[in-house]
Order: sequence, then structure tokens, then C-alpha cells
Amino acid sequence: MKNIVCPSCWAVNRADPQRLERAVCGKCGLPLAGGHAPLHLDATGLERLLLRDSLPLLVDFWAPWCGPCRVMGPAFEQAAGLLGPTVRLGKVNTEEQQALGARYGVQSIPTLILFRDGRELARQSGAMRAGDIVTWTRSALR
Repeated sequence: MKNIVCPSCWAVNRADPQRLERAVCGKCGLPLAGGHAPLHLDATGLERLLLRDSLPLLVDFWAPWCGPCRVMGPAFEQAAGLLGPTVRLGKVNTEEQQALGARYGVQSIPTLILFRDGRELARQSGAMRAGDIVTWTRSALR
């Protein structure tokens, strides 16, 4: 059993990661797998996932005015469907969450940062296709 943060209400649940597809939140009753869509994260949500969730977290630091970010957006969503539910995917809009971009030293966008156990595991800047995101993530998690 591992700590799994509900992507809907942010409650911490104990669940078997191997059975995450069927697990529901004890507080709100919604699926803990979250439908394999990237979560839109602010400082509170990102911190909650980093400190309390046992799943690896892949975060896309992006901005709406960034052309490569807009191109990579659909690929990141597709990668979420391929990596979930064993990896959480989240998006941080650096235009709205400038302090988060600064805290994690994001100097160019899009930047992907992979976290495990609250620590940065790997980082990649530049737009990527869905298959490349999945391959890079799985390789970094080995």
C-alpha cells in the first residue's frame, strides 16, 4: 500500500498502485487514477503531490504564449494516457505560477521535470513528441 493523492480533492489515500485503475478516493469517491489527464498544478497542488504522493510525477513547465509549448501540449496529453496511472503528469503554467518556475530553475520552456519521492530525477527542455516523452520518462525511472 502506498500514499496516493486524489487528483480531484487532494486527499491522501492508502492504495495499492497495482490496483489504481479501480481505486476510489475515500473522501470524494472519485477515481484515484484521475482519468490519465494531466493535472493543472499550482504551488499547493505541486507541493502536495511531491510531499505526499508515492507515484512519480512528470511536470510540464509551459506558457500559453510559447509556440513550442502549444505544439507539445497534445503530445503531453497523449503521453499521460500512455504513462498513467503509474506516473502522474502535471502542467505548471509559468505565466500564472512564476514563482514555481523560479523555484525549480526553469530557464526555458517547455521544460519537463520528472520527480520521484519528492526529488528531481531528470530534466529535459524543448518540445517532444508523445512517444519520446514516454521513452524518456520510462528510461529515467529505471
